[in-house]
Amino acid sequence: MTTIPDPQSAPLRASVSLHTGRTLGEISPLLFGGFAEHMGRCIYEGIYDPESPLSDERGLRRDVMAALKDLNFRIMRYPGGNFVSGYRWTDGIGPRAERPRRRALAWRSIETNQFGPHEFMEFAEELGTEPMWAVNLGTGTIQEAADLVEYMNLPTGTLYSDLRAKNGRTEPYGIKYWCLGNEMDGPWQIGQMDAHAYAEKALQAAKLMRWMDPNIQTIACGSSATAMPGYPDWDLTVLSHAYNQIDYFSMHHYAANPYPTVSNTEDLARDTDSFLASSLHFDEHADTLAAAIRVAKAKNRSKKDVYLCWDEWNVWYRAKAGDGGWSEAPHILEEEYNLEDALVVATWLNTFLRKADVVKIACIAQIVNVIAPIMTRRDAMFRQTIFYPLALYSRHARGVSLDPLVRSPRHATARYGDVKLLDVSASFDEATGEGATFLVNRSQTQALHVTLGWEDEAPQALTGAWQMSGGDPLAGNSFGDPDAVTAQPLTLPTLDGGRVSLTLPPLSFTTLLSGHVPR
Repeated sequence: MTTIPDPQSAPLRASVSLHTGRTLGEISPLLFGGFAEHMGRCIYEGIYDPESPLSDERGLRRDVMAALKDLNFRIMRYPGGNFVSGYRWTDGIGPRAERPRRRALAWRSIETNQFGPHEFMEFAEELGTEPMWAVNLGTGTIQEAADLVEYMNLPTGTLYSDLRAKNGRTEPYGIKYWCLGNEMDGPWQIGQMDAHAYAEKALQAAKLMRWMDPNIQTIACGSSATAMPGYPDWDLTVLSHAYNQIDYFSMHHYAANPYPTVSNTEDLARDTDSFLASSLHFDEHADTLAAAIRVAKAKNRSKKDVYLCWDEWNVWYRAKAGDGGWSEAPHILEEEYNLEDALVVATWLNTFLRKADVVKIACIAQIVNVIAPIMTRRDAMFRQTIFYPLALYSRHARGVSLDPLVRSPRHATARYGDVKLLDVSASFDEATGEGATFLVNRSQTQALHVTLGWEDEAPQALTGAWQMSGGDPLAGNSFGDPDAVTAQPLTLPTLDGGRVSLTLPPLSFTTLLSGHVPR
C-alpha cells in the first residue's frame, strides 16, 4: 500500500555546505557510459531494426539514436556480457548474406550476425561515443583476442588489417578500451574459470593484445557480484596476479526490491526504505575494491594505478527469465521502471561522484529494451523513469567532485540501519564556473526543507533546476502514458547571501545548477 504524504505536515530540516576547494576527485566523463549486448531486443528491434519505418537506410532507429544522444553516453561497452563468452567475432564481418546464423547459448536465442563489428563502430561514431570492446575469454583464445585487436586497430599490411580493408574500412578504428572477458567466476558463464586460471589467462591475453597495439587499455573481470561466495578473494587474486598488465578492474551489481537474497524473490517482502538506501551498499562495494587495488599495488611494488570500471549497473529484479526459446530478438529481461527505481539510479550516480577518485568508467546495463532507459516497438518508443537522472548527471556533472557536508535527519531501514534521508553529490567545473548539486529525498512520507550554502565563493546566480517526484513510488511510464514520471523544470529558488533554501518533496530527485566566475 502506498502511503500518501500529509501536505499539512511540517517538513524536516537538512543542510548542505559546499566548498569548491574541498574536492574528492576529478570526474571522468567515462562515468556516463552505456552497455549494448546481443541480448533480447537490445540490438535487434532496439538499436537496429531495418523493418521499422523509423529506421534510416542503415537500419538504425532514428528516434532511438536521438534519445541516446540526449543521454550523452561517453563510452559504450559491446558485445557482452554473457553473450561474449561464446561469440566468434569473425561471424559478424563480411557480406551480410554470407554471415552465419548461430545459437547464442548465453540467452538461448538465435544470433543472425547482421549487426557486427563494423555496424557497431558506425553506430558508435554516429552516437559520438568511445567504444569499449569485450573479448571472448570463455571459448575464445588469447590469440583470437589479439587477432581482433589487429583487425580493429592496426594499419593495413597484415592478414587481419587487410581483411578489415576488404570489408570496407581502410583506416584503423583505434579502439582504446578492451574488456578481458566477462563475469568469468559465474557458473552461468560459458568457460567459467577459477580466480587463478582467469588471472593467468587475462594476464597473457592482455600481454599479447598490448604487443599487437601498445596504446590500448585493458579491463580485468572482478567478481560478478558482492553476493558471490568468492568475493572479494577472487578480486584480490586477479588484481595481485595481473596488476601490471591491466588498467581497470570491473565491478558489477544490480539493485533490487525485494533484495534477492534467495532464489525465489516472490517470497520476499518489498522494502522500499532499504531499497532507497542502496547507495550504502554501492559505497561499500567501491571502497572494498579500492582497498584491494591498493593491496595489489603494494604486493607488486608497482608505481602504476589501476582504476575501477563499474561496467554493469542498474536496477533489475522483475524480468529475470533469460530463456529466449531459440528465437531471434526474444522479448526477455524487459524491465518496467518506476519512480523509486529512478531515485535509486540517482543515488548510484551520487556514489560515482563520491568515488570519483577511483571509479573512472561506468556503463549502465543496458541501453534499449533490455533493463534499459529506452523502450521500443516497431512504430514508437518511450523514455523510462531512469532516463531522466541519467541525462541530468551526464549533461551537468563535470570538473571535480565536491565533498559536501550534509546534515540530515535519519530514519531506520531493515537492511542498513539508520540512514540519512538526504543523499547528495555535487560537482564544480573550474573552466566554466558551473556547479551542479544533486539531491535525493529518500523519505516516502516527509518533505525536507534544505538550506544549501557555499563556504567559499558563492555563485553569481542559479542557472537551472529540475525535479522528479511523486506520491507513488511504483508510478512509471508506458507507451500509453510516456510522460507520467519525468524530470520537470523548477522555478529557480532565491539566492541570498550565498545560500539557497528549497523544499524537497518526499520521494524526489532534484538537480540545481549554479554559475560562478570561471577561474
